[in-house]
Amino acid sequence: MLLITAFDPPTSPARVDGPTADGLDRSDLPRRVFRVGAVQMQFDADPAVHEAVLAEGVELAAGAGATLVCLPELTLSPYFAMSDSGPLDGAAQPEVLNGGRTYRFAAACAADTGAFVHASLYEAPGDDVSDGSRLGFNTAICVAPDGSIVARTRKMHIPITAGYHEDRWFRPGDSGFPVVDVGGLQTGFPTCWDQWFPELARAYSLAGAEALVYPTAIGSEPNHPGFDTEPLWEQVIRANGIANGTFMVAINRTGTEGSLTFYGSSFISDPYGRVLAKAPRGELAVLVADLDLDQRRDWLALFPFLTTRRPDQYGPLTEPSQ
Repeated sequence: MLLITAFDPPTSPARVDGPTADGLDRSDLPRRVFRVGAVQMQFDADPAVHEAVLAEGVELAAGAGATLVCLPELTLSPYFAMSDSGPLDGAAQPEVLNGGRTYRFAAACAADTGAFVHASLYEAPGDDVSDGSRLGFNTAICVAPDGSIVARTRKMHIPITAGYHEDRWFRPGDSGFPVVDVGGLQTGFPTCWDQWFPELARAYSLAGAEALVYPTAIGSEPNHPGFDTEPLWEQVIRANGIANGTFMVAINRTGTEGSLTFYGSSFISDPYGRVLAKAPRGELAVLVADLDLDQRRDWLALFPFLTTRRPDQYGPLTEPSQ
């Protein structure tokens, strides 16, 4: 498995030496650096083989010093939402979170490596949902080395398009924009389609997120076979990071499943939009990068997007689309 590392963060162009606007002199303070890993996978129909490959990736990342290792969307599953039949056909069944297969896998990897492990699953709706629908949630979790679930975030935005019929499988998430401390990194865990929405990235940044982790399953467009959306996908995520002063970790799968060919290209970018590490399109890969967390402060001090907002004028953003 290919290991790609970026252990020397680029300089922070907006950094100020000596006293800053808040009156503090940070010249002699060490930079806060956090090491994050991401594992780009290809689905294998043999569950044992699939889990073994993912576990190898987690071990590689943790062995390279990653405190947090991130895995793609629907980590242990095929991408079943290319079918518009929904859960009634038995192709995929939602799982319980606590004690379910995905939790057990993430917890075992976290215990074995000492790293926090992020994963994604098709979550059963639970007793709190009584609308008679079998739709579950597309849920991201983060498990600590002691087995505790430190984050649980349900995918908010659900795509409805050819090859990605997620509205037939998932209900919109209801967990808001939680930011959790993962080994010292203030982290948000939205999912895939969420990455296209600037409102979501802004909400997380306002809540104090330093990094957003997007488990992803994206590739070809069945009705537009000649249209490669990979450059747009990367650009919008990097742009949302720039606009909000956040690091972005986008972890995709690769390979062909049914009518879709996933384009990999997982990457980690910084608040200036610079790509720190990027995986190939069609290869299993592990990314490990150092994040200079003070870059968020530097950039947002120079370009204070959060403090110069005009929320009193944003009413139209909350109106339903016509």
